[in-house]
Amino acid sequence: MKKLLCLFLVLFCFVSPFVGATQPSQWKVPAIYVFGDSTVDVGNNNYLTRSRAKANFPHYGIDFPHSRPTGRFSNGYNAIDFIASHMGFRRSPPPYLFLNDTNNHQIVKGLRGVNFASAGSGILDSTGTNIITTTQQVLYFEALRSKMVAQSNADQVALRLSKSLFLISSGGNDAFAFATANKSPNNTAILLFYNTVISKYENHIKTLYGLGARYFAVINVPSIGCVPSARAKNPTGGCIDSMNQLAKGLNDAVAALFLKLSVTLPGLEYSIGNSYEFLSTVISKPRLYGGFEEVKSACCGGGKFNAESSCTPNATYCMKRSRYVFWDNTHPSQATSKLAGALFYDGPAQFVGPITFKQLVKSAY
Repeated sequence: MKKLLCLFLVLFCFVSPFVGATQPSQWKVPAIYVFGDSTVDVGNNNYLTRSRAKANFPHYGIDFPHSRPTGRFSNGYNAIDFIASHMGFRRSPPPYLFLNDTNNHQIVKGLRGVNFASAGSGILDSTGTNIITTTQQVLYFEALRSKMVAQSNADQVALRLSKSLFLISSGGNDAFAFATANKSPNNTAILLFYNTVISKYENHIKTLYGLGARYFAVINVPSIGCVPSARAKNPTGGCIDSMNQLAKGLNDAVAALFLKLSVTLPGLEYSIGNSYEFLSTVISKPRLYGGFEEVKSACCGGGKFNAESSCTPNATYCMKRSRYVFWDNTHPSQATSKLAGALFYDGPAQFVGPITFKQLVKSAY
């Protein structure tokens, strides 16, 4: 038990993020391209005037440098920031909608990367409103690639893309939307949901593959039935098992999809960070994994489990933020994201497979 505790204390403290290697010669991949939802959005939704899915106001970012809200749904950094730091970058690549001619000199050369993620989005185009759908995120990447080829050496761009990391963290909003619209779905409805999501997911991956992507890091759907907003709707205050089962079934289908694609698409390699297993384990063994003290309530919000009202400038928030698994009613705290980033990057098979993110990027060279 002591050895296991030491292992996870090491992982939790693994590499102080956002300092050190930040030059191209020190990056483990040429670039990181991020697709997904609020779990990895670093500010794209700030630029969507009609979107209500935003986090560019206090108390979000209270532990970010200068207590600056950036659009991350966190008290500080989120998972992609920590994953990127393990790969030698300072933090996540910049949000796509932030780019202009003065800050994309490296990017058009196929370096550093771009974050296309949009809070509220899902794999399906029908998930979310006034957000950047995953289809649109892929189209944005296609447009960027065309600009890269036009302004730089085409062969060099192709080589860099083929060795870059394409990270996808999505699916949770699709599951939430289905569970909300279907209180007691039968097996036929659930199977149709899985098939619809997987078909669209496959199209996205094949499109990215056709544009040069070869290395995919995937973060699957967490145990969404255990987030504070779900517990607040359960009279017992426990996890909602039906939502967890929905997420688990979707994750199984995603794993099967990537196994198939790794066989049918030459050169495609992948790693899946098991967010479901990670969150479930942290909740069941909080002191062993991260030293957490509160696993049910959100740090910032209001009402039952601090989850019945949102984290707004007028909301209350906890002081011991590093001891809370959840920051708001749905999203993890910075401390939870830091631990997840370490375990997905170089943790045991329980949390990442069939290889780690570290092994994935090593296989690119």
